[in-house]
Amino acid sequence: MSLRQFEYALAVAEEGSVTAAAERLHVAQPSMSQQIRTLERELGVTLFDRTPTGLVPTVVGRAFLRDAELAVTAARRARATARAGADDLVGELVVAAQMGLGTRQLPNALGVLRRRFPRVAVTVFEEPNPADLERMARRGVLDLALMAGPCGEGRYIGHHLGDEGFLVVLAEGHPLLAADRIELRDLEREPWVRFDQDGALDSLLRNVLRDNDIAPVTVARVSQTATAVRWAAQGLGVTLVPASAVPHDHCHLARPVSPGVYQPVVAAVRPGAGPAETALLELLRRENWCRTAHPAPLA
Repeated sequence: MSLRQFEYALAVAEEGSVTAAAERLHVAQPSMSQQIRTLERELGVTLFDRTPTGLVPTVVGRAFLRDAELAVTAARRARATARAGADDLVGELVVAAQMGLGTRQLPNALGVLRRRFPRVAVTVFEEPNPADLERMARRGVLDLALMAGPCGEGRYIGHHLGDEGFLVVLAEGHPLLAADRIELRDLEREPWVRFDQDGALDSLLRNVLRDNDIAPVTVARVSQTATAVRWAAQGLGVTLVPASAVPHDHCHLARPVSPGVYQPVVAAVRPGAGPAETALLELLRRENWCRTAHPAPLA
């Protein structure tokens, strides 16, 4: 197996077509097809299924591609580090954010960081599940991760940024919107838009519902907080998300709940962090993680 084969497989997954992937990477289509077949033979698995809409990764293919992306990112980072030693380039900063954390705070902080370190190339892994986040941390791919709860002992140093409040999102015209704060027990009969079962966000929601003696009727599961908010706003069901995940144009549909729901936000930083990682941590500390309104951007 080679890094080039990994890059080819990732491109095919993104484009859904060998032809489109080859065009994007400026590679001959027969050569890319041969490399994919060779990779599948070496692995002893089928990475892609042919469907009417194009090539789709198999279950084992999706698992392989997650690790392939880590390998390609690590290689790109190593090249950037080597170039930094040769011609004083800053290099690359690799960040991950668990689903629902830092939806507004992280972009704010990265915007300021960009102005301070214009030659830093930032790669962000959005919403990896806990297993993927742990795998990236174990392999040393990440420079900083936003996560709920403690980080792996020894590999990273955890910095508690605050406890972000959660809001319930309801449909336009829902009678409960008349209140400034909604009692969780009043949501007992509501259908719920929830999240992937193996994710940290659905684990938190499951515990909240259990602690308040609510047996939820789950009408949908989604993989992103933005989707949950939109679907709740359309009346499919209610959802509970971090305050920063509610877009400004949906604020009028969101309310805090009683008893309050909060989630610790931890920035896990590699020991011996460089100036860019240190600056990003300090910028994240300046963000508001506690209130249930939208934080203002950094000046």
